[in-house]
Amino acid sequence: MVRIQIQLDPSRHRELKRQARRLGVSVAELIRRSIDAAFRADRGDSRDTVIRRALAAAGRYRDPSGRSDVARRHDPALADAYRR
Repeated sequence: MVRIQIQLDPSRHRELKRQARRLGVSVAELIRRSIDAAFRADRGDSRDTVIRRALAAAGRYRDPSGRSDVARRHDPALADAYRR
């Protein structure tokens, strides 16, 4: 990742923090998502296109160790990750 610095007026900063808190992400992640959305819009990727791409990728990758069944047991796996 590349670190950058931007300046925002106080009202934009407050809104960013509020929205990030609502989504449960950091302000930096919200900014990254916003940039990605702007790039998708410039390319003309519709929401349907993005969904189709995500569905095409789903299930294509496997755990190299072959041990993971997180797709079926995601809640216990997440709880285990938080316990560590």
